[in-house]
Amino acid sequence: NDTICTVSQSVTWGDTICVSFEQIEDTENIVPIHMPLSILYEDECYLVINKPAGIPVHPSCYHYEDSLSNGVRYYFDSIGLLKKIRPVNRIDRDTTGLVIFAKNEYVQESLIRQMHNGQFQKEYLTIVEGIFTQKQGSICAPIARKARSIMERQIDASGQQAITHYQVIQESYVQNFPISIVSCQLETGRTHQIRVHMAYCLHPLLGDTLYGLPSPLINRQALHSYKCCFYHPIHHQLVEYTAPIPKDMQCFFNNN
Repeated sequence: NDTICTVSQSVTWGDTICVSFEQIEDTENIVPIHMPLSILYEDECYLVINKPAGIPVHPSCYHYEDSLSNGVRYYFDSIGLLKKIRPVNRIDRDTTGLVIFAKNEYVQESLIRQMHNGQFQKEYLTIVEGIFTQKQGSICAPIARKARSIMERQIDASGQQAITHYQVIQESYVQNFPISIVSCQLETGRTHQIRVHMAYCLHPLLGDTLYGLPSPLINRQALHSYKCCFYHPIHHQLVEYTAPIPKDMQCFFNNN
């Protein structure tokens, strides 16, 4: 009723309750760095960004000032939004495509909750080595961190449950090399899940030097975060976003 109160205050019928997200938050843990951002959508709740290859989502000791979060911090400062940087989803440094940044804690929690209950759907496009015998299916294989490695994962019975649904959408030969373009939908979101599962099926991602071999056809793992859909945290309508296929993957689609 236009008065500030604590969250423990009782309410009665007819009261008007307003929740404000305008509070200023400390953002000093991330250095603001100007960089071009491919913003596909923005509203009062979140940003949808098409991330290029070669840039990590989070700062680290090796990428303290050149992560996507640094660029988002600079952008938030430029529009006067003094909020923490809250990426909702995460993709590898050399994976391209959709990354969503929440503009407040409520939105972040709402979207993460949708991930946990299966309402947040993610689709990836990848190019892998070889031709599949089964053109669609589900890979259910637990994933764990590889011993003595801070990065590499492996299939391990003691690992976390991981489920990837896949469908082959195109097959071809490029320079006499058999490849398949595959759509993957994640039921779980483990680190390197698609990369590990495809290698487990003997179809490693093209150019994936961690779980496969270098490729003369592409100089990174051919993986693109292509589409996501979820319910808007405020309006509760189903929304869907897609990221254009990057140039280094487009050529494989154009071969046929």
